[in-house]
Amino acid sequence: MSPDLVFLLNSVLLGAGLAMDAFAVSVANGVQNPNMKRRRILLIAGTFAVFQALMPLIGWLCVNTVSEQFSVFGEVVPYISLVLLTVIGVKMIAGGISGNEEAALVTGLGTLMIQGVATSIDALSVGFTIAEYDVLSAVICALIIAAVTMVLCIMALKLGNRIGSRFSDKATVLGGVILIFIGAEIFITGVLL
Repeated sequence: MSPDLVFLLNSVLLGAGLAMDAFAVSVANGVQNPNMKRRRILLIAGTFAVFQALMPLIGWLCVNTVSEQFSVFGEVVPYISLVLLTVIGVKMIAGGISGNEEAALVTGLGTLMIQGVATSIDALSVGFTIAEYDVLSAVICALIIAAVTMVLCIMALKLGNRIGSRFSDKATVLGGVILIFIGAEIFITGVLL
């Protein structure tokens, strides 16, 4: 399959759809730290972009090599996202309520990696939708997904910064609630619907 206008449009739309969980988590991260520096914004948005690009490629590879084993893993994805985002959200809420800023800070590198996995793990299944792509097309699609995710997450972090600066005393608790809500939404969508 050679990249054409339809391919590019589909990839952009796929990127926008996949980035919604990362967008929402980025808002929560921005709320938590209203004075976030540009470098930190780029690190967070870049992390989400990398995970959103890697997961479809891993899914594509699985479909083209070990598709039977991958289908079993796909069933536990909503549970993994729910647990990861709930743990991070509860940590944020507890830190926000206690006033312990160190306990509430969840945008460290380890936590950022967990957020990246939790928000992009459902993108593994995109490997099924792009299974007919050749290697080059799959990589181009993944790069477009990454670019769209990066732009949306930068916007979300800046939005969260504005919200956080207005509600700084409640921002960490709000961020934790948002993460738990996102985990629940992924779970409900993946298991019940």
